[in-house]
Amino acid sequence: MIDSNASFVPVEVPPGELLKPDTSADFINRDLAWLEFNRRVLHEALDERTPLLERVRFLGIFTSNLDEFFMKRIGSLMRQVTGAAVSRTPDGRTPLEVVTAIRQMLLPMLAQQADVFSKQIRPQLSMQGVQLVEWEELTQTEREAAHRFFDASVFPVLTPLAVDPGSPFPFISNLSTSIGVVIRHPDGEELFARVKVPEVLPKWINLGTTAETYRFVSLHEIIRHNLQDLFPDMTILDVMLFRVTRNADIERDEEDAEDLRQLMEDELRQRKFAKAVRLEHGPNPNPWIRQFLMEELELSDNEVYELSSELDYDDLRPITDLNLPKMRFEPWTPVVPLALADDESDIFAVIRANDLLVHHPYESFAASVERFVKAATADPKVLAIKMTLYRTGDASPFISTLVRAAEAGKQVVCLVELKARFDEERNILMAATLEKAGVHVVYGVIGLKTHTKTTLVVREDPDGIRCYAHIGTGNYHAATSRLYTDLGLFTCNPDITRDLVELFHYLTGRSLKHTYRKLLVAPGNMRDQFLALIEREITNAKAGKPARIIAKMNSLEERKVCQALYDASRAGVEVDLIIRGFCSLRPGVPGLSDRIRVISVIGRFLEHSRIFYFRNAAEDPINGDFSIGSADWMYRNLLARVEAVVPIERRPLREKLWDILQIMLGDRRQAWEMQPDGSYVQRVAGPNDLGTHQFLMNQTKATSLSREELRLFH
Repeated sequence: MIDSNASFVPVEVPPGELLKPDTSADFINRDLAWLEFNRRVLHEALDERTPLLERVRFLGIFTSNLDEFFMKRIGSLMRQVTGAAVSRTPDGRTPLEVVTAIRQMLLPMLAQQADVFSKQIRPQLSMQGVQLVEWEELTQTEREAAHRFFDASVFPVLTPLAVDPGSPFPFISNLSTSIGVVIRHPDGEELFARVKVPEVLPKWINLGTTAETYRFVSLHEIIRHNLQDLFPDMTILDVMLFRVTRNADIERDEEDAEDLRQLMEDELRQRKFAKAVRLEHGPNPNPWIRQFLMEELELSDNEVYELSSELDYDDLRPITDLNLPKMRFEPWTPVVPLALADDESDIFAVIRANDLLVHHPYESFAASVERFVKAATADPKVLAIKMTLYRTGDASPFISTLVRAAEAGKQVVCLVELKARFDEERNILMAATLEKAGVHVVYGVIGLKTHTKTTLVVREDPDGIRCYAHIGTGNYHAATSRLYTDLGLFTCNPDITRDLVELFHYLTGRSLKHTYRKLLVAPGNMRDQFLALIEREITNAKAGKPARIIAKMNSLEERKVCQALYDASRAGVEVDLIIRGFCSLRPGVPGLSDRIRVISVIGRFLEHSRIFYFRNAAEDPINGDFSIGSADWMYRNLLARVEAVVPIERRPLREKLWDILQIMLGDRRQAWEMQPDGSYVQRVAGPNDLGTHQFLMNQTKATSLSREELRLFH
């Protein structure tokens, strides 16, 4: 039963019991599988082995992940709920059943998040001298300081908006936190007013620091206890803190668009006013305010969430940013790769000598990827630079570098993906900056996102024109390169670089190229090639030859790939999948996936690299086929995005990838094992089990020491 405002009535389910999927289904619902992933993120905050400030940070990551999920997925599901056609998901659910199951699965997690913060983390912070205090706990001196801060820094920024016949209900922006106020006019009339908590100010205010203690109070508490200054001569009857989430899944028609950038600018404007999909509020809400907001925002009870503690744990960044090393992960400084240890050397000569594989954040992004592009800009022998940019972050070093290259007269081509979700505005501004400098900016292929991570440098070498390439698994984003694990290949292999030249021709000139020498390219040949590689392992297993598949990625749900993996398992192929996020395949089901194992590794770094390994009958596993690239095994990556996967052919580089895979498969500290029903069980660590991230940091650091000694020796 759906009302005209697109709210929903849930399927009747006994309290506390999740809807059961079709147990005969071969697949797990992707949205519920994603919630299982975020549960693993939340566990990092629950785990007392995690340093205290990092536990706070993981609470914020859990919240921000959930915000993005509601913006991207709930709006899409609700559109299906209200649509005429009702299709079932691969696990046998209708869209309405999925939305209902999401809420039922999420409520206990939200309660767990609030519970661990209120009963464990907050008291432990206080014991360590970081006190998050309520207004009533402030001393008189601190209250006076809070009042002064309000008068000087907060009061001028606030805009109280009352609702009356002359003032309609105000627009409430996405993910904004507000204070709803019931006020009484002297004539007896009662009104609703909204006060937005300013986004330009930190949400926790440090009222004083001593050698041993920090004292913080929340910004909304300061506003709440100074509300009378906003409504003089009015009576404040009640207040309620609330937060609104809006849909970001806006439908677009690229085929009829005359200007893709204008289309994206229009979409951004539409998104600001998109339908609300969630209302969050604090405990013991004012029932009149709650009902009033539901009516104005056109939400049902099932789209409203009561949170017993914080509304937005990401607001705790002033706490997580405190310089208190004993409560944080040990700082990590990425190591300069051995081949690039001499920062005066010619990086192009290094690449000509041998392909180079770098692993971030263990190895330095700045000393490898940034250096490569900067060297291309400064080198007078470089004729052209071509690059794809999906996400770059604020103050990206690549923008100014590409501008300088264009100003130096080089041909610079930059594909800017305007449709990178939640980075559209930044990318539009970036594209405009590049265009003004004379960079040839293109926006990709209509109907597809360009997700590939590639840079091509064309150089006039003494023996002729040669192309150099970087092909990676991660974005050209300096900030996330220190937080995400990613791999990148530097090569001048003519077969690979020729493929990359033709891939850029496809992106900029709309060529119809679909076959390549070395690269797997989506949406051209990638899915078919992966299916063929799986089939080859099946053939080898049936022939009694060595057969094994190991694949590491962010998510897995493409149906044909999953079915092929099931076929491989039944044929005797051992399959190990390392999947950080959601996985729709069911591992360990008798007769279906007996030989498939799925683990997820969660920790201080976000596992983002994609590695694909096929044994290919090799007696020595290192002689199997290895590749890296930008694509997950998802429908969108294989069929609705431009992606590139490149083979790794030098034995030392294959050994490096094999070591990474074996370390992760053997992890007993950070790894979770997926069960046939889609749940996960964390492995039990021994006293000496470090986990993937710490092990690789230690290994890289030890290697860097020997490299330094070697450099000094020479």
